[in-house]
Formats: sequence, structure tokens, C-alpha cells
Amino acid sequence: MKIYDKLIAKEEKIAVVGLGYVGLPIALEFAKITNVIGFDINPERVAMMKNKIDPSNELISSDFNNCSIEFTHEIDDLKEAKFFIVAVPTPIDQSKEPNIKPLLAASETVGKVLKKGDYVVYESTVYPGCTEEDCIPVLEKLSGLKFVKDFKVGYSPERINPGDKVHTLSSIVKVSSGCDEESSEEIAKTYELVVSAGVHRASSIKVAEAAKIIENTQRDVNIALINELSVIFNRMNINTYEVLEAAGTKWNFLNFRPGLVGGHCIGVDPYYLTHKAKELGYHAQIINSGRAVNDSMGAYVGRIVAKKIIASGTPMQKARVLVMGATFKEDVSDIRNSKVVDVINELKSFSCHVEVVDPHANSNELMEEYGFDLVDEISEIYHSVIVAVNHQEYTLLDENYFSSILSEKGVLVDLKGVFRKKIQKLNYWTL
Repeated sequence: MKIYDKLIAKEEKIAVVGLGYVGLPIALEFAKITNVIGFDINPERVAMMKNKIDPSNELISSDFNNCSIEFTHEIDDLKEAKFFIVAVPTPIDQSKEPNIKPLLAASETVGKVLKKGDYVVYESTVYPGCTEEDCIPVLEKLSGLKFVKDFKVGYSPERINPGDKVHTLSSIVKVSSGCDEESSEEIAKTYELVVSAGVHRASSIKVAEAAKIIENTQRDVNIALINELSVIFNRMNINTYEVLEAAGTKWNFLNFRPGLVGGHCIGVDPYYLTHKAKELGYHAQIINSGRAVNDSMGAYVGRIVAKKIIASGTPMQKARVLVMGATFKEDVSDIRNSKVVDVINELKSFSCHVEVVDPHANSNELMEEYGFDLVDEISEIYHSVIVAVNHQEYTLLDENYFSSILSEKGVLVDLKGVFRKKIQKLNYWTL
């Protein structure tokens, strides 16, 4: 029997290594069909999941029901698995270079328990070639086994969109690949068990890696163009959203909007591609330029707000600013690589007082990661209110509410343009 048949018959187990935003959903989906081992190096996270609590706040307790899954942080428990899925983060460092240490550490973990006939599938976003050039040598070294002959490896990138309840794991076409024809088919068939939208079989591991990395790179470049246009239009005193509405009446106009570009995907993945390009002796001009534009937007917003406060007659040393939203996007608790931080830091550089609220973010995590926390309640009059993240809770607010917390000449800054058709009297600005 092949690995797919053994998984269906529950004669073998799947192990998911890394139970974050990507790993936990895929582990639970497979656990509805076959036996799964959910592995995470953090004992506290494992304890939460054993109690049907998602540490990432994406899933609810009922999502854990009717699942045949064993959560563990013990490496020895992985020896029971035959099919390994690696779904650990692949961040960038302070120099904006790929940090694959978590990926290599996960490869070491799998390598220690790898057996003849096992499958290893990587889901972490990487540059093309990383699986074969960086990960597989670790598997071989730790296991003493030979790639292809003794064990098979594939790559199937995650495509989950945090906070999106429509485009879920099962409804997004899965891209998969293997190291040979047999593994390619076995891996694809295995994913088809949980992905109703179907599986696209990529011709090679490198093709699958490249397909993933350009998805977010393409979005990043397109958003960068719109962000640059918004800077230009602001100097022309033209509303960017009105321009986009007019241009959008043409059938082939791409519908992108200005904004802060952070998070662990769009704000990170392009750097993996430019890193690999640089290794090959090529400077990726368009991608790097797009990254530079998007990385600058937080500070740009901070400077605009500072200018508007000064123009209203308030010295920055006496100014109070409220920032609403600290996560990297709406309706999630994820603060990784949040560009709202750049707005806050720029305002603080002008010596003004900044307070931050967010119904989804964790105050302790923000303090640990960025050096600021959340205020418990809004009780002051502010010289500017910045709606930085369009959480559902904020989209329900109206002009009367903002008027009640803004000074007479205070400015409402709406980075996503949520309120632009609702504000009539207030001093209002958007990208």
C-alpha cells in the first residue's frame, strides 16, 4: 500500500510540525479524516490546544471537535508519524534578510525521527531552492538516510488569509509538488482529502516555491504603485480614492488601494525573492523599489499628521494622538511586522503623546515586541485620531463619535478611507 492509502486506512499518521496560523488549521482538517500528531515546541501553546483553544485566535473551540489529533511538544511522539508537514514561520531579520533558522530547526526535529519510506512536505514560504538546498541536507544528516531513495520530500505552500472566513483552507486551490512522479501524486492526493477546491500539481519543488513567493510579491508591487500615487495626489490636493473610483470604471483596471503593508506575508516574502536574486548576481529593481515605498508609508503618515497638528496651532509637545488599531490587518490579533508601529514611532519622534487602542491585540505582546502598550479606555480629547486598522468594531463608528473625542481643530486620519463618505464637518484626511 502507498502512503495515501495507509493514511486513509488510518494505518499511518500525519504529523504537523508548527501549529501557528498555518499549521493548526491544516492539522485539524486532516484530523477529521485520519490520525494526526500536532507538534509545537512551545508547551504553553500545546496546553492551550489540548483545551481546544487556538493561541492565534483564528479558530473557535468547536473547530477542534471530531478530530483525531494528539497535541505534543515531545519529539519522541513524532516517531509514530509517516507523513510530515512542516509549517513554521519564515521571518526576516533586522537587516531584512531571510531568517530560516526556525525552518532549519524544524528540519532537525523531523530528521531525528525520520524513517525509511517517510514523506516530508514543507509549507513555509521560502525562496526557490531552499527546500532542496537548505532543508534536505539537514534531513539527510540527522537521519542518516538518503533523499529520494529512503524518503521523499515535497513542497506545498500555504495560502491561508488570516481573518478571512470566506477563503478558507478547503476553498483555496492548493499548489503541491514532489521530488519525483510518485511523490508528487501521493502528496497531491493526500491534500485533496481536505482541499475541496482541488490541487494544482506543480512540475517541481522549485516551481511551487516560486509560485508562492510571487503571489505576495505581485501584490506588494501593485500596492506600492498606489501608495506612491497617493503621495503624489496628496501634493496635488486630489483624493486618491476618488481617482481610483474613476479609473476603476474601466474593465481592466486593477483594484488596489493605498495603505500600510505589513504582516508576515506581503511585507516579508518579497525579501526572500530579492535575497535569492542577489545571490545570483541580479538586483531586483522593481521589487526592491516597491518594498522601499511600502516600508516608508508608516513614517510618511506620521509626518503628515504632525504637520496637520502644527498647522492647527498646537505645539507637538502638547499634542495628544489616539491610534486605533495596532495589528497588521483588520479583525486579527496578529501584530507581527505591523506597520502601525512606524506611524507611532514617527509621531513620538515629534515628542507628542500617543495612546493606542485595539480590541484584538494583546497589550503585553505589544509591550514585549514594540515597547508600548494599550490604554484601557478612551477618556481624553485628542488633537488627532488615527484609524489605522479598519477593525469591524471601528467601521460602525460615526462622525458624532469622533467629534466627541477630538479637539475643536483636531484631525481625523482614516488610513483605509472607511469614513470618507461619512465625514462632513471634521478636519479629515486619508491616503
